[in-house]
Amino acid sequence: MAKNNKLVSLKIPDKVSKILGKLEREEDSVYLFKELEGINLNDKKRVRTRIKTATRNFNRRLELVDEQAGIDKKMSMHIARHSFGNISGDKIPIQMLQKLYRHSSVTTTMLYQANFMRKDADEALDMVIDF
Repeated sequence: MAKNNKLVSLKIPDKVSKILGKLEREEDSVYLFKELEGINLNDKKRVRTRIKTATRNFNRRLELVDEQAGIDKKMSMHIARHSFGNISGDKIPIQMLQKLYRHSSVTTTMLYQANFMRKDADEALDMVIDF
């Protein structure tokens, strides 16, 4: 991962595998997305540029999905990360989220997830109100 240069190996759930099987890529490729094919990984500037371009293209395609599906909310790769945070907020322990996000510090994860973890606050308010 470019963010912190940590090598990662994650299981690919069956639902995700079916979706990834539809991607246009060489079968023997080491890359998930064809946009990184043939690039010199030692050329960090070129890699960053290629990733930014690919992300911009993915985001444009998500806008098309928005339109075709009649979704009135913006979708993007960044928003997808926030959606994951929102969905996982009350379901996955903070230490596991730290690993999934590849944060060096659990404090970073806690600050990030604070935007999404509402269950505890909701229950605390209920305890105060339900006297």
